[in-house]
Amino acid sequence: MQFSLWLALAGAGVLVSFTPGAGAINTMSNSLNAGFRRSIWGILGQQAALVVHVLIVALGVGVLVASSPVAFNVIRYAGAAYLVYLGIRQFLSKPTAQQEQAAALRNEPTWSIFRRGFWVNLLNPKAIVFFLAFTPQFIRPDQPLFTQYAVLTATIVAIDILVMWFFFAAAARSFQRFTSTEQGQTVLSRVFGVLFVGVGILLALIH
Repeated sequence: MQFSLWLALAGAGVLVSFTPGAGAINTMSNSLNAGFRRSIWGILGQQAALVVHVLIVALGVGVLVASSPVAFNVIRYAGAAYLVYLGIRQFLSKPTAQQEQAAALRNEPTWSIFRRGFWVNLLNPKAIVFFLAFTPQFIRPDQPLFTQYAVLTATIVAIDILVMWFFFAAAARSFQRFTSTEQGQTVLSRVFGVLFVGVGILLALIH
């Protein structure tokens, strides 16, 4: 990949990563509930789903999903339902004392944080359609495809990790003081619950 083309790819990747969405909300929620350091597991889960999306597009399955209304809608509504489920669970969660919360977070498997991030990103067919339109701009058919897709994927993943962890997860830390009281925990849980539900509804309604 030419350096000028890679710079364009990096610039587009930064814009995409800074665009608020389900991944950003999930990252901020993890940072608040599990801590800044442990939120990286949710971010890595989101990147694993991103790699799957690129593989789907690279293998041509993205064309099938984009051209099949049934397949697209099934995945789209499944993703929307999962986000709404996360939102309702977050909204209804009860505040806990700081000591109890800290103990619970220490015992929470990192795999559950990773898995949640994975499904939040994977169950978003619009990402497949986006990459279906996005990747051809930076891929030259006359050049080795594997190397180009590897560079594209590594670039997008690296940028997204940096933006998610050092911007969205770090920004959530400023709200950490609210979690020291039951009232603050309730407010934050309801705010992020509403955000998750809102994103899920938008995913289901916007075409």
